[in-house]
Amino acid sequence: MHERIRHDTSNCSIARTLDIVGDKWTLLILREAQYGVTRFADFLKVLRCPRNLLAERLRMLVEQGIFAVEPYKETGDRTRSQYVLTAKGDRLIPVLVALLQFGDEYLADPVGPSVHVDHRDCGHRVHVEMVCECGHKPQSGAELEITPGPAFRLTAAASSPADGSHVGGAVRTLRGTR
Repeated sequence: MHERIRHDTSNCSIARTLDIVGDKWTLLILREAQYGVTRFADFLKVLRCPRNLLAERLRMLVEQGIFAVEPYKETGDRTRSQYVLTAKGDRLIPVLVALLQFGDEYLADPVGPSVHVDHRDCGHRVHVEMVCECGHKPQSGAELEITPGPAFRLTAAASSPADGSHVGGAVRTLRGTR
């Protein structure tokens, strides 16, 4: 039995994040917000998703603090709402860039990617990479050691085995070398 079976996965930050952004439409809404789309009608036109689905996703993103609702009014029209990325929402942009990088490497059109992401200040390409606090740059998951944090817990069955044996402390490494 793999050691991971004994770990309680109900308290997972990845799962919690996916509860918010784990579907295609939500990620595409975030993509369009990065392009500067803020208005419901514009999201609807660009994404061509069902109206009720867009309204539901935008409402959830506002509730989660990813978007803020700001009023706007064009001359002669009633006041409407626009959706603006918050600082919390902006923290998801590297996730989109990482997905874009993966797609560009493995799924791009034969002639190349459809867009480039450049740093506005210097004009050079932007890419996402893993960097540890010392500045090292692991190149694969095999170079990572995932260790228990303060909220780590074992499953109830693993904490108190039926055979009476004791499970000693937290696991040193949640993922070892491949």
